[in-house]
Amino acid sequence: MRPLALSVPDVAVPDRSATGRRMLALAVICLAELLVVLDNTVVNVALPSIGVQLRATMSGLQWVVDAYTLTFAGLLLAFGHLGDRHGRRRAMTIGLIGIAVMSVGGALAGDLGQLIAARAAMGVCAAAVFPATLALIINLFQDARERAIGIAAWTAMAGFAIAIGPTVGGWLLDNFSWHSVFWVNVPVAVLVAAAAVAVVPESRADHSGRVDLLGIALSLIGVTVLVWTIIEAPHHGWLSTTSVSGYLAAAITLTVFVWWELRTPSPVLNMQLFRIRRFSLPALAIAVGYFSMFGFLFMITQYFQAVREYTPLEFGIHSLPFAAAVGIGAPVATLAAQRLGTTAVMVCGLLVLALGMFIAGQVTVDTPYFGPVLVSMVLMGLGLAIVQGPATESIMASVPPEQAGAGSAVNDTTREIGGTLGVAVLGSILASVYTGKVGPRIDAIPDSIMTPDQKGIARQTGLSVLEIAKHKVNPMFADQKAALIHAMKVASMDGFHVASVVTVSAVLVCAAVVAVFLPWRPTGTSVLLGWRDGAATDRERVHMPQ
Repeated sequence: MRPLALSVPDVAVPDRSATGRRMLALAVICLAELLVVLDNTVVNVALPSIGVQLRATMSGLQWVVDAYTLTFAGLLLAFGHLGDRHGRRRAMTIGLIGIAVMSVGGALAGDLGQLIAARAAMGVCAAAVFPATLALIINLFQDARERAIGIAAWTAMAGFAIAIGPTVGGWLLDNFSWHSVFWVNVPVAVLVAAAAVAVVPESRADHSGRVDLLGIALSLIGVTVLVWTIIEAPHHGWLSTTSVSGYLAAAITLTVFVWWELRTPSPVLNMQLFRIRRFSLPALAIAVGYFSMFGFLFMITQYFQAVREYTPLEFGIHSLPFAAAVGIGAPVATLAAQRLGTTAVMVCGLLVLALGMFIAGQVTVDTPYFGPVLVSMVLMGLGLAIVQGPATESIMASVPPEQAGAGSAVNDTTREIGGTLGVAVLGSILASVYTGKVGPRIDAIPDSIMTPDQKGIARQTGLSVLEIAKHKVNPMFADQKAALIHAMKVASMDGFHVASVVTVSAVLVCAAVVAVFLPWRPTGTSVLLGWRDGAATDRERVHMPQ
């Protein structure tokens, strides 16, 4: 009797070495992302030192932050397309080397203008890095589950950067000058660039259209004019001729940009994508989320250092709960969205974000750290984390993998424009309220006690409290000095309260729009594959005659 032959089906055995190489490449890509995000957060801690040494006004300090985010946001679309065409790893590597070089320029800056120019140049280089990171992850992981892990790691890295930014910056400022926050970029950027060449595989799209130079120029000019007008509005007047002219110029330029993008054969931004609800509404949520976060971080810097008079390192340590909440919440929310649906998770995140900012708006000069301050930071961090992970997946699900660079650039552009406007709008509101309340009191001080230059700085920013507190005066003026410092702190918090109302209103409106117009049903597959399933319906509708 012949033995029974059993046929055993072939079982696919995962290639552990290949998986290990992909995870190593993911780690390098996330380090590149870390460096870019870190440059946004670490400078916030150095603002008081920069303001004192370079004699910067509030608007000057806003431009130290916004010069980076503005060029970053304006050029993300261009570099996303260039990365798709010429290679995403190449774009990332060139950008990292550029950050190292421009960081040297920032460290050696001798005045505020040079520093702002260096920050703007760093933003240009960062724009080459950031869209490439997410596009490389999308093309690196073909398995849906591994892609989900990669996206979760990418979103969590932003929270980690927020965590170490203020703390590392505070340690550097406690031991060195503010120049050190730029010097530290140089070796890190060079090492990450070398590691990228060694372990990250190159990827590019098979076909790319011509670069839309006119579209790039129009978008950069429009956004720049808008943000400049908002930042300078407290000085010229919100409804002054200068401000109104700026608003009109920005509106006309951006309208022409949209008109051109709808007609050019290879646009830098495919406006048809915004007719896909799973693309446009998550992009709106990310923009509003980062509007809140960047504005909150800018204002909390004033609170910790001007009101509480913390050292930079103390500020960094006290901000860790906010950062930890982002780092922990982002991957959890990304995975939860696959089970519950993107809409439910995003709406929940926006409501948590609004609650956190509302509580922050109730903080006063005498409010202790352990209480509303800590609770508001944790809620803000969780809210942002819950929104950004699922929203990023939904955006990337709306474009095919071969257009990952362009999709990533749109995702990054929305968050950077939102962040830039957050600093500009909320910072300007804070400055307007502060100057209106403190200006007359400071003007009444004799020039023998405060010079006109000192008055000018004190009139513009509450961070001047640090220098006024150190300044020695005749004992007979001690009470007046203490009263002035207290009034400056109260005025800063009054500005914070008004800005928080604006933020909460914007977040609640966004939550309502997402809840009403974004489909609640899951796509039926991993959202990363949604462009083949749930998002495909919307994609097809884009081309249907109306």
